[in-house]
Amino acid sequence: MKLLKYFFFLILIIVIGGAIYFGTQDGTYDVAESKIINAPTALVFNNVNDFKNWQSWGPWMKSDPYMKITYAEKTSGEGGSYSWTSDIIEVGNGSMTSLKVIPNKEIEQSITFNTPIGDSKSDVTWSFEPTENPAQTKVTWGMKGEQSLLEKVFMSLSDEDLESGIQVMFQEGLTNLEAALAKEMQLYTISAGSVSEYGGGYYMYNTTVTKTEEVSLKMKPLMEQVVNFMQEHNITHAGAPFTIYNQVDYSQNSVIFSAAIPVKEKINTPAGSPVLNGYMEPVTAVKMTLKGDYKNLQEVYTKAHQYRTQNNYTLHPTAKMFEVYTTDPSEVPNPAEWITEVYIPIINPFVSADN
Repeated sequence: MKLLKYFFFLILIIVIGGAIYFGTQDGTYDVAESKIINAPTALVFNNVNDFKNWQSWGPWMKSDPYMKITYAEKTSGEGGSYSWTSDIIEVGNGSMTSLKVIPNKEIEQSITFNTPIGDSKSDVTWSFEPTENPAQTKVTWGMKGEQSLLEKVFMSLSDEDLESGIQVMFQEGLTNLEAALAKEMQLYTISAGSVSEYGGGYYMYNTTVTKTEEVSLKMKPLMEQVVNFMQEHNITHAGAPFTIYNQVDYSQNSVIFSAAIPVKEKINTPAGSPVLNGYMEPVTAVKMTLKGDYKNLQEVYTKAHQYRTQNNYTLHPTAKMFEVYTTDPSEVPNPAEWITEVYIPIINPFVSADN
């Protein structure tokens, strides 16, 4: 019995000594990883700001694809939260809450890990910085805190230290986030063809000639000139901006197009002004609508011409095809949500030649 008593006493000394040893070890950590992500700042922020999106790119999902996730009534913005449970010790149980949110700039969160000997809390931070390229964002994901006694013991038996483990996890998470956003931005749909009446009217415009593959590059500065001209002269727009394709030469791979904005009335412009006033007659047209990135417009035109041919609609001899942008990319960051209406003018099939 004495021997057994001394044995338990020895075990107690070892346990107390171990607790004192690990308790005095520095368990603080402060880790941050950054990545330039190919997506607009607002789109990246909106995704990270809602915990329901994390399941698609969170690196811990690979560790335990069967972990149980519970979402609070509010999952985005300040006060948004969620929790999880897992049978995998590396994942464990825990919860996360957003404490401070500055739209498109930063997010501060608190993460709690539930352990057998108590809860361990850490601070999580996100920052979103626009780059010179508006289609890219510098994202920084950080975490700092202090390990619990149990975590210190666990990490002492691990092949890597806690900070290295977090760095690897954050690097993987940011890579997954970019992939998820890329997939989201590539989504698009094209409506079925229809015949529509377009009312026409006056518009301010600017025209240039370019290679067909450079239209999107030339479009923005051209449209900005029209916008600036209208602002300088207090001209009110009367509808969504649009593009008129005045002449397309497929053999030379060139196109003459105009960037235009509707106005209510005829406006006289100063001599020599690159921005002019035009008028579009009301027209009947084959119409198709793209919901998605502008890079998919060529497919829309192909399908629109196929629809016109299948229905034996005759191209209008003088009216030019055009496209109307009903969403503003500066207000709708996700290209998958952009709406563009494509019009190919035709001879009205519902009006007889005698009329």
